[in-house]
Amino acid sequence: MNRGFEKISWSAFRKEVEENKELYDNYSLPVLKTQKSAGYDIMLLQNIELKPGEIKKIPTGIKAYMKDDEVLFLIIRSSLGFKYNIRLCNQVGVVDADYYNNEKNEGHIWLAVQNEGNKTAAFKAKEGIAQAIFIPFLKADNIFNNNKRKGGMGSTNEK
Repeated sequence: MNRGFEKISWSAFRKEVEENKELYDNYSLPVLKTQKSAGYDIMLLQNIELKPGEIKKIPTGIKAYMKDDEVLFLIIRSSLGFKYNIRLCNQVGVVDADYYNNEKNEGHIWLAVQNEGNKTAAFKAKEGIAQAIFIPFLKADNIFNNNKRKGGMGSTNEK
């Protein structure tokens, strides 16, 4: 297995999203929409509405595995930026390879989105919200340590 997506476990879904087995059984993993697409479309699990200035943390129900020298970038779908001025709060999400199934975290990918426009934006479940792009990267000589990730978002800053 080189890289790909999986659903989070049912127990994590119940705790972090909602206790809805039908939703869990029927949501889709990210897919490429065309043969030459770079980004895998991440679909909404639930309807959302964002008022101007509002920020929401959105569960995706997915986790991603990849090689150690790869990273997954999360980027808002360009049409949402153009049409509605929707942004990811961190502009580009970075999912490291060791975020997947580490000691304290299953690897559930969340999106924090903000409506920077002047109108309420409403989106339906199963609409694409973001794109996920796998990218290889290089490391500088001897400028890293052997620490292991133990948790979820922000855990690389834990001491």
